[in-house]
Formats: sequence, C-alpha cells, structure tokens
Amino acid sequence: MTTSSAAGHPLIPQPPSTVSALRQAIRQIAPAALPAFTSELDQAADQARQGSDLSPLQSFIAQWAVFVHIQRQPDLAAEFRRWEDAAESGDAAEARQAASALGRILDQAHAAVGLPAR
Repeated sequence: MTTSSAAGHPLIPQPPSTVSALRQAIRQIAPAALPAFTSELDQAADQARQGSDLSPLQSFIAQWAVFVHIQRQPDLAAEFRRWEDAAESGDAAEARQAASALGRILDQAHAAVGLPAR
C-alpha cells in the first residue's frame, strides 16, 4: 500500500540517508522493493566487511536515497518509468533520448539528496 498524495506533492518527506529511515520510507511508498533493498543491503554489508571498506554501504545508501527521492513523487516516478520503457523500445534514437532523460532525472535526484552527480 502506498500513501496517497495531492497531485504534484511528495507522498512523504525525503528521509535521512540512513538504512533504517530508507527502509521505513520504502515500506510506505514502494513495499514491493523491500526484498531488493534487503538483499542489496546484505550484499553491501558483506562486501564492506570483506574489504574493510565502507564504500559499498555508502553506495547502497546513495542508490536507495535516490530511489526514494524519485518514488516518493508519483509524477516523477511515472515519468521515470515511461523513460525506462522507452529505453527498452528497441529504437536507437528513442533509446538515446530516454537515456538522456533518465540521466537528467537521476542527476537531479542525486543533487536533491545531497550527493554528487553520477
């Protein structure tokens, strides 16, 4: 179940970029993504432990903060899905346009959550 929202307004505020806050946000706005979140968290934690390096966890948090930023805004999430579908259309020109649009959305999401552009 997702939280309802007035048109053009986020479903929820952007949560802090912590594992627990992102998990709670995903539970509210995209519960179907929870298994992927959990699996990827486990992988990042294992990689961090094996390499004695926090960068896998930092990348995980950045990725999911961007996901939440997009998904908490129904209009933006719908636009993102339309561009993803267009990228898979098989038409090279449409795929390039879609890749550019997806890159723009992701760059804006990175900036909005305080991350450098990809």
